[in-house]
Amino acid sequence: MKFIVVLFLFFILAVNSYCQPTVGLTQQGVGDQPGYVLFAPLAYNKTYLIDKCGYMVHSWTSNYLPGNSVYFLPDGNLLRPGNTQNFSFPGGGRGGIIERIDWNNNVIWSFLISNSQQLQHSDICPLPNGNILVIAWEAKGNAAAISAGRNPAMLGTDIWGEKIMEIQPTGNNTANIVWEWHTWDHLVQEYDSSKTNYGSVIQHPELINFNFENSGVTNPDWIHLNAVSYNPLLDEILVSSRYNSEVWIIDHSTTTADAATHSGGNHGKGGDLLYRWGNPAAYNQGNSPDQQFFAQHAAHWIPQGLKDEGAIMVFNNGTYRPGGEYSSVDIIKPVTDSSGNYLMGTHQTFLPDSIFWTYKAPVPGDFYAMTTSGAQQLANGNTLICYGTKGTFFEIDSMKNIIWQYKCPVSGLGPVSQGSTALINNVFKSPLYEASYPGFANYTLTSGQPIELNPIPYICPAVTEINDNAISTQMLNIYPNPSTGNFFIENLTPGQNVELSISDVMGRMVYFEKIQAISGIHQVKCNLNKGLYLLYTQNGASCTIKKLVIE
Repeated sequence: MKFIVVLFLFFILAVNSYCQPTVGLTQQGVGDQPGYVLFAPLAYNKTYLIDKCGYMVHSWTSNYLPGNSVYFLPDGNLLRPGNTQNFSFPGGGRGGIIERIDWNNNVIWSFLISNSQQLQHSDICPLPNGNILVIAWEAKGNAAAISAGRNPAMLGTDIWGEKIMEIQPTGNNTANIVWEWHTWDHLVQEYDSSKTNYGSVIQHPELINFNFENSGVTNPDWIHLNAVSYNPLLDEILVSSRYNSEVWIIDHSTTTADAATHSGGNHGKGGDLLYRWGNPAAYNQGNSPDQQFFAQHAAHWIPQGLKDEGAIMVFNNGTYRPGGEYSSVDIIKPVTDSSGNYLMGTHQTFLPDSIFWTYKAPVPGDFYAMTTSGAQQLANGNTLICYGTKGTFFEIDSMKNIIWQYKCPVSGLGPVSQGSTALINNVFKSPLYEASYPGFANYTLTSGQPIELNPIPYICPAVTEINDNAISTQMLNIYPNPSTGNFFIENLTPGQNVELSISDVMGRMVYFEKIQAISGIHQVKCNLNKGLYLLYTQNGASCTIKKLVIE
């Protein structure tokens, strides 16, 4: 009897001594979005491009660890911040240099933003005009903070501001700064009435509360912007503040001079916040139950042409989430009037009142990334999620089922062997680019080998015919087969401890049991839906696989 099935990576392990893959492609299903996934392991100096089968298509090498995001440009070059190890700013997400690397691994442009006064960090954003938006810390010092109304009890050894710069690359290692915005120009505080920025926080939601206790009282990195995104239709910039647990929108149509004030630009508000969402307590509205973002990352507008175009997607990390820490991917849809002004609701908080769409794990605590991570809506309506702290990328369909999954096989010393664990394989984001993306136009994309060492031989994806014995290397027998879920396994080695698992054709484990084969025969009673499954038995390094049919 023959069956037509999609072969998944762990279906054909006949030449290997272990069953389930520990790194690389761990699940390949039906309906995933074709394309190429780009990622830069944070502990290693290479950037990788893989296909959806987990095969490496290309790689780039830098002299720097990532700092932190990475982008493949429409002109076929890689845009990648690097970590200059600048310890003047001992914060998370340090960068310092931005490199443009061509397909042949030549650094064709670089620009240093790293000294004792400033440091690029976390994210950048390539613009349609070829310029780049950059997030950078800027040293301010405690004296300047007190002059701006900071409560001295909230100061440690230093304090930093944040700035966004638009830089125009020139030459090989130079750039013009053509636009700037600084958080320091848009502060409000209720502590010191002698300062010019003294005012009611609740009456100025367009300003940043300088004494909001959000990140540990004396943390110099009290805002920590970790994402920047640009909307060319609106000429607006979206940023994410980890420690405020908010996303902010500012007007990019201003001049640099206007951006330092409260007037000018298309909205007439200068560099003040046009919109903020996630934590109303940051501007003294609401209380703890009203907070909906928790140290989020990767905030961006969903591009035009996709299902939820114009909405904002974030990876909501969930740090200090009430009731238990877990991560989610959330979409919100800001509300504007006919002039494009962002509207508030009856409680004087920005609309919407609730999240439009969310994904969390069936057991929420099973999916929690305290830092990094991101998500992307795909052309087919699916969502690609980067579980950054686990170095895992997975795609969910419209029903929120995981249909594709890949685990970064690269640690600080480089690729690891299949069957081992990749320690410190964190990844900041993992964007997918379709084969039609302009950046690929001049190159032949050839899939090579998996990145991991000693990979499992597999075919992916392919529709093929297999028979009962094609995927088993030992004389393990199942009877009756087909069965109703009540069956026996024979020819087990008596006295050995065996792990038994059953997976469906999507690669999802649906049954697991630890058994001791006392007599060499073991009875299994499982409640499974009708269909085709694979049954695995594993004893140490010894593994067998058999097809199982449930009627």
